[in-house]
Amino acid sequence: MTERSTRRERDSLGELEVPAGALYGAQTQRAVLNFPLSGRPLPQRFIAAVCTIKQAAAAVNHQLGLLDAGRAQAIAEAACAVRAQFDPGQFPVDVFQTGSGTSTNMNVNEVLATLAARRLGEAVSPNDHVNLGQSSNDVIPSAIHLSAALALHEQLLPALGRLAETIDARGAEWRGLVKTGRTHLMDAMPLTLGQELSGWSAQVRACEARLRAVLPRLTCLALGATAVGTGVNAHPDFAAAVSAELSRLTGLALQPSENFFAALAGQDTAVELSGQLKTFAVALMKIANDLRWMNSGPLAGLGEVVLPALQPGSSIMPGKVNPVIPEAVAMVAAEVIGNDTTVALAGQSGNFQLNVMLPLIALKLLEGIERLANAADALGERAIAGMQARADNLAATLDRNPVLVTALNPVIGYLRAAEIARTAYAEGRPVIEVAERMTELSRAELERLLDPWRLTGGDPDA
Repeated sequence: MTERSTRRERDSLGELEVPAGALYGAQTQRAVLNFPLSGRPLPQRFIAAVCTIKQAAAAVNHQLGLLDAGRAQAIAEAACAVRAQFDPGQFPVDVFQTGSGTSTNMNVNEVLATLAARRLGEAVSPNDHVNLGQSSNDVIPSAIHLSAALALHEQLLPALGRLAETIDARGAEWRGLVKTGRTHLMDAMPLTLGQELSGWSAQVRACEARLRAVLPRLTCLALGATAVGTGVNAHPDFAAAVSAELSRLTGLALQPSENFFAALAGQDTAVELSGQLKTFAVALMKIANDLRWMNSGPLAGLGEVVLPALQPGSSIMPGKVNPVIPEAVAMVAAEVIGNDTTVALAGQSGNFQLNVMLPLIALKLLEGIERLANAADALGERAIAGMQARADNLAATLDRNPVLVTALNPVIGYLRAAEIARTAYAEGRPVIEVAERMTELSRAELERLLDPWRLTGGDPDA
């Protein structure tokens, strides 16, 4: 005889065959059958956040006298076990499911109930015990906020800090290396390579500050709102107590939302966070594209820097090496920029008392945070940290840059300076030679006025 591959489970709609080895029950299985849309479940980090909410809720419900000590402890232990040894096969519900995320909430409820019952040796109900004082409608929005806040603290914010520090370190090395500036991709006044990198670092640090500014709203939770925001079936003290318990478990400063009706129906904080992720993606795209231009060549491009050679760049052209990290980072940025449109559309899908695109919001936020964190680390560690400046190329174009004549405007006027620039372009000669011929200024005065280092704002005595 062969062992049965399924077992029979029952929910409020009746009986259903469930895989014999599954920890989940009938409601999860119905979701698996109903939503074979993408084959993509919600991220592990999100499921872990739901488990942490269940752990905190069990402890609080016991403190409030609503759940016995044995079940509360068993549920908490089950939640810890799931997070410690995550088995994706037990959480198979597709991200494209019921818009409230009820299927995922019940998936977690069923898995924890099964594990808790095994520990306790008696029945534990997914609804009456694990879900006590909760609704999918407040658990899933809370899990979005909790998982995103944790991901920011653990992944993205540290990655932004590392990237900014790497840029600052390289900028400090090149603070005296003068190069030709470019506006409209055309030659412009000089600056130092260190000054150029300081702009990148400032962008990154500003993005970090913007993300931190979202946290006070992101750490407000919908828990306690239950079905429509009125808190039906939840103890009056549940909201404050469960936020306090979650704060203890996670180290975050969490609190109940000021208005539960807004917390369920709107996802404005998620949309705000997505916008700040997009802003960082835009900054990364700018930095990545600057690097690609600066590295271009090595003979026919700008050739200002050399990025680390990480892999052969062509299957047909021997010796070709491409800026693979900036290209990959630019693609991540493009994806996150697109995700922001998805989150914005999902965020507007709050119909009366509930947003009905919660799983999609969760997916796009957590994907964006993880992708950007990985991209920031790759750009810093595998491109900028090992990048070398081509000082010879930088110097070769600097003295021949006719735009240096801008420094003579206060002395000879714009029109005469423009004539000198045109002549220098036409003759292909250094601007100082043309200016010496076309003005009454001495060579020594021209050398002082046209000194590229002085024009960057650098100390003339350095």
